[in-house]
Amino acid sequence: MKKTILDDGSYPYLTEGAELVGKPGIPALLDVDNTQVPKAMLPFEKIKKAENKRQYVHFYMHDKYFAKVLIATDKYVDLLKQFDGVITPDCTMLVGQAPCIQQTNTYFNRAIGFYLQKQGIPVIPNIRWSDESSFDYCFLGVPKHRIVCVSTHGCIRSKRDRELWRVGTEEMLRVLEPTDVLVHGYMPEDVFGRFYDYANFHRYPSLFEQTHKKEEGE
Repeated sequence: MKKTILDDGSYPYLTEGAELVGKPGIPALLDVDNTQVPKAMLPFEKIKKAENKRQYVHFYMHDKYFAKVLIATDKYVDLLKQFDGVITPDCTMLVGQAPCIQQTNTYFNRAIGFYLQKQGIPVIPNIRWSDESSFDYCFLGVPKHRIVCVSTHGCIRSKRDRELWRVGTEEMLRVLEPTDVLVHGYMPEDVFGRFYDYANFHRYPSLFEQTHKKEEGE
């Protein structure tokens, strides 16, 4: 009997057949051309009641709300297949956080994506970094010249946050050379304006923004 969630080696079925890249051994996503710029995005916590399936499911929320997907991914395949696609989980990476934890969260981001790809689900990689020290591994396993997604929600509050975001975005564009960058949350000109010549940018309001607008209109 399994005693803890780690007894089986962090769910090896997720990465069966995957190429492991870099020193941390991050699973590489399949380089397949089956994604599109989403018509809309939907938070994972809303999918069971969603009538509109022409959306990509995202995980831009506190990790505790999607932890069950990390530990029982196979149980959500049929539900996720109902939608246009999935954006890989946004597992937390923080400045000052132990590198082994950040690498593990990068691992799960790619492992979940790889497994869902093998089930035939279109997958767009979410790119997450902390500071420059994470650049050695936070882009590993993502195919070049594809669509990628980022979320600024809660990540560009301070001057230092914005500078790290600009530096990280520049490095992401250099390393991955994406065709399109999906931005979940605010997309201020002073942060993103300098990058518009390097990829097509598409903004998607966060649930917080949408709720706030509704409340203002009431």
